[in-house]
Amino acid sequence: MRETDARELKVRTRVAPSPTGDPHVATAYAALINACFAHAPGNDGAFVLRIEDTDRARSTEASEAAIFASLRWLGITWDEGPDVGGTHAPYRQSERLPVYAEHARRLLAAGQAFACFCTPERLEEMRVAQRAAHEPPHYDGHCLQLSSEQIARNEREALPRVVRLKVPREGSCVFDDMLRGRIEIEWRTVDMQVLVKSDGFPTYHLANVVDDHLMEITHVIRGEEWISSTPKHVLLYEYFGWAGSMPRFCHFPLLRNPDKSKLSKRKNPTSILHYRERGFLPEALLHFLGTLVDGRNDEALLACTTSRELVARMSDCFDLARIPLGGPVFDLEKLLWLNGQHLRRHTPQQVLAILEAWGYEWPQGVAPAQRERIARLAMDRVRTLEEFGPLVAFFTNRPDPSRAELELPELPASIAREALEIALPALAQDEQWHAAGIGALLKSAVAAHHWNGSGNVRFRDVVRTYYVAVTGSPTSVPLFDAMEILGKTESLRRLATALERLH
Repeated sequence: MRETDARELKVRTRVAPSPTGDPHVATAYAALINACFAHAPGNDGAFVLRIEDTDRARSTEASEAAIFASLRWLGITWDEGPDVGGTHAPYRQSERLPVYAEHARRLLAAGQAFACFCTPERLEEMRVAQRAAHEPPHYDGHCLQLSSEQIARNEREALPRVVRLKVPREGSCVFDDMLRGRIEIEWRTVDMQVLVKSDGFPTYHLANVVDDHLMEITHVIRGEEWISSTPKHVLLYEYFGWAGSMPRFCHFPLLRNPDKSKLSKRKNPTSILHYRERGFLPEALLHFLGTLVDGRNDEALLACTTSRELVARMSDCFDLARIPLGGPVFDLEKLLWLNGQHLRRHTPQQVLAILEAWGYEWPQGVAPAQRERIARLAMDRVRTLEEFGPLVAFFTNRPDPSRAELELPELPASIAREALEIALPALAQDEQWHAAGIGALLKSAVAAHHWNGSGNVRFRDVVRTYYVAVTGSPTSVPLFDAMEILGKTESLRRLATALERLH
């Protein structure tokens, strides 16, 4: 067992998610910080993925598999873990129960923990009384007063019990945080934490400390919600005689909603799977999380085209001290913008491959030879892969715009009709039917026409009607290119149908 200062050892960090639901973006955020710190120049470290699956009621194999898949989809990999092995296996807490039981026995034998036989009813009565007295909820130490004879009798009768940590009532716990400096918490505010539940499974606090020590974790880098629990962990290190090898602590700020509240699925989608299913690129989401860690990376990360490049770039310039303490805002609009930027850095051929891998199915009627050009036109108009299908649906689904949609804002109703009336004969003369010629003919027809009582009407004043007639929307892919792909017959048919609607 090591007994030297953690800072003199090879850096080892970890992230320890619970497989109790969809993998959370906060897990990816924590994993990214830990991976980048471990692999930063000079650290020569290892990043460990550990699964904390001691919640038997909620933990599932499917959730664990989703954690592995979603982190790998993002481009975050680990040096040791349940699926890749390592010298400190096993990496699932449910496979380490004898280890925790032995350490709990050590604490009980030394009088540093105690058996608690309080029933749920007594604990609830205690909490009610504390609320009435305006006291913070805490265990009142009732079972600390039990004699050894009472404890033995309760155990012979197989009464349900938990194991609680014995906590000093005087003085303070003082520890250093790599981001926040010296932190002091009075012992009287620290609860007598349950270490082993009545089912024999450890709680986070015991398993976390034991695993971090045995897996030789040198730096515990985690969210700020664990600051108040750190005294319990420091105390366990001292009780076990591991104070000399205690890891360094760093508590980074939690991800926030735009209103500065803690990121939650009630206000923002939080599942990594949600973003994958909606058609976000992994490198865009990873880039976004990277800017929340260190905003100075923004432009440099935009130049990276793969997740592997992104992680390497962030690791090479990683500086733990640059993590902002104010609480990074999970701004969905910026993420959407970044996703569009990364999408446009791919070639049309690459976009087609990305769409296919995502699961997009081209509708019947779009020839393979047209797909690359459609992808090129759409790339500048979409922010996610999810937006691609609706944008290009008009190529196979003939639009059916209403009269109100075809008419032009702030212009007489007759102008939209005239715009279509002059377009049809002008375009009928076009024998080549390519985008440049279509545009030249339409613009020339609009410029030469004497508009009925409306003075000088320019092409940009009426182009909305053409867009709606051809694509079904006032904003879409470039109009002339779309008409070329649709072909002369179909384009004229759509313009004529729109004209009929205006009569």
